Order: sequence, then structure tokens, then C-alpha cells
Amino acid sequence: MDFNLKKLTSDAGVFFTRAVQFTEEKLGSAEKTELDAHLENLIARADCTKNWTEKIFRQTEVLLQPNPIDHTGARIEEFFYEKLDKKIPSRTTNGELLGQYMLDAAKDFGPGTPYGSTLITVGEYQSRLGGAEREFLQTSAINFLTPLRNFLEGDWRTISKERRLLENRRLDLDICKARVKKAKQAEAKAAAEPDFQETRPRNYVLSASASALWSEEVDKAEQELRVAQTEFDRQAEVTRLLLEGISSTHVNHLRCLHEFVEAQATYYAQCHQYMQELQKELSSANSDTYPNSFASNANPSTSATCPSPVSSATLPGVSPPCLASTSTPGIAREPSGPLKIQDVQQPSTGHRKAKVLYDYDAHDTSELSLLADELITVYTVPGMDPDWLVGERGNQKGKVPVTYLELLS
Repeated sequence: MDFNLKKLTSDAGVFFTRAVQFTEEKLGSAEKTELDAHLENLIARADCTKNWTEKIFRQTEVLLQPNPIDHTGARIEEFFYEKLDKKIPSRTTNGELLGQYMLDAAKDFGPGTPYGSTLITVGEYQSRLGGAEREFLQTSAINFLTPLRNFLEGDWRTISKERRLLENRRLDLDICKARVKKAKQAEAKAAAEPDFQETRPRNYVLSASASALWSEEVDKAEQELRVAQTEFDRQAEVTRLLLEGISSTHVNHLRCLHEFVEAQATYYAQCHQYMQELQKELSSANSDTYPNSFASNANPSTSATCPSPVSSATLPGVSPPCLASTSTPGIAREPSGPLKIQDVQQPSTGHRKAKVLYDYDAHDTSELSLLADELITVYTVPGMDPDWLVGERGNQKGKVPVTYLELLS
């Protein structure tokens, strides 16, 4: 074992001297060399950049992986792959896992049953959503998280190291300044002593010798001061160049931020498209499963309804423009006046419960306003448009659009 006792002792002495200087500066008993204003501003800007970059990085990780300590042990797995410097394998997202569960459940319930077939449809779209999420996570990690991590673990560590060296060079400089000051004070004191001791030749000789020794000490201390000043200036320049590079870091992070937003926009657009397609398929499947079960005058050839119905009060006795006509070709439909809701009575049979899917604001007094997730009683009456039902909630009654309801029992 190569053990250099002399170097170890020297390093310990330097450390102790710096600690004393630092403590005296904090207590106000020692002078401190201040950095120039430009360098101070660069340091403050760098600290601000580091702090906010770290917060943004951590919160982005939470956004992309809201539950890191889950049953998959995702964060632990990432830690080991990072330490081994290997690429992290692509994991199944929660959406893909949910989709797979639905597909497996459909096999047990029977793919030919209404519930089983719907599970298959929803499961396939959940898998698509999960795939889009996985692609978004990968893109965001590469284009946004990785540059932020590289700054925190690479550039910032280099900057911090050089700043620590600069602080040490400053302490050394201030120690040399204090040493020169003490040596000059001792030299002046030694030079003044012969004036008071002219009658004693032996003391005069001793004082002159001491004065010469302090003069040499001053020269030595000034030489060390010049060296310390040179090293301090050189380190300050190195640190300044690194801190000025923060501007380039901001430009790079700005580009990464644009890429992150673009990835988000693409991901949410895909999710919106998939959900619209899923709603259309479910609406079509519901029409096939419950073909106008409430309408006594329904036509089997009626086309799908428009998601946003036109108020029935604006066109009394006629289907809304966005709905297909239910009249039989070649047969004229007798004109009918507006349906008076107040005169409608609930039939003894044929009424069902329905769950409201979306909020709906009534256009006039003949319609009933709806709140999402509430339960109402619905039924139809002869002569009523098949795309509308009569809904009752307590003492309130009015027409409601079928497309806003999920029919229950």
C-alpha cells in the first residue's frame, strides 16, 4: 500500500487552514474576497436553473409514471438497468393490461353474448390506448427526461466541482492576504523597536535580525499571494465559461420542451380518435342489441342517431334533421301536432329505468333536463318520435333524447 504520510499531513494542514478561514469569515473576524458582480449573477442563474430543472424532472417522472412502486416494481427495475448501463425493456402499460383482462374475461363469458362481445370491443380499444401511452412514455423519456437528467448528472456535476475548486482558491487567496498583512505588521513592529533600545547594543542587534527575518517572511508571503491570486483568477475564468454555458442549456431544454408538447398532443389526439371510434362501435352494437324496444311504431331500417340531437320542439311531429326518417317509403305520414307532455300518462307496462350518460339542457318546457349518472324512468307513447322518450324524475316529466341514455332494466 502506497502511503504518503507527508502528503497526507500537508493535505490535512491545508484543510484545517481553510476551515479556520471559513469560520472566521462567518464570524466576521476575517476579510473575504468578493466575486465580481457578473460571476455572482451567473452563479445565481445557474442555481436557479438547477433547482427548477430538478423539480420539473421529478414532476415529469410522476406524470409519466404516477405509481412507481406498484406490483411490477417498475422503479426498482429501472434502477438496476441504469446501474448496469443497459436499455430498459418495454413494459406492458396499465391500459394494455386492462385490455388483456377484458379479452380473457370475454372468453369465459362467451364472445357471442352481448356482454362478451362488448368486452372484446372495449378490450381491443383499451389495448390500443395502452399502446399509444407506451409510445408517448418512450418518446417523452428520450426527448425530454433524458436531456434533463444529463444536465443534472453531467453538466451540473462538472459545474459544482469547478465551483468548489473556486471556493477553495478563494479561501487560499484570503489566507495568503491575511498572512501578508500579519507579516507586514510584525515587520513594522520589529523595525520600530531599535528606536526605544538605542542604549542597549545587544538588543539592537537582535531587533535588527528580527526585522530582517520578518522582511523575508513578507517577501515569501507576497510571493505566495501572487501565486494564489493567479490560481484564483484562472479558476474564476474556468468557472465563468462553464456558467455561461447555461444559456446553451436553456436553448436545448426549450427544444426538448417543444418535442414533449408535440408528443403529448399526438398522444391525446390518438386517445380522442380511439374513444370516438369506440363510442360509435358501442352505439352501433346497442342498436343491434336493443332495436327500438320502446317504440311501437319503430322502423327496423332506421339509421344511427346523431350524437347531438336537435330539440324536438323546433320541429313538432318531425324527426330532428340529424336523424334518419322512420317513415315507410311510398306512404305519406299523417301530420301531427306538438306532443303535449302534460297529457301523457305513464303506461302500466313498457316503462324502464335508464342511466343518463351526459348532461342535457332542455330547450323548452316540453323537455326534461338531465344530469350525468342520474337514474330516471323512461317510456314511449304512440305517435312519438322513436329517437325521443318520455322521462320522469319524481314529479318532473319531459321528453329526453335516447342517445343520452343507457337503458337498464
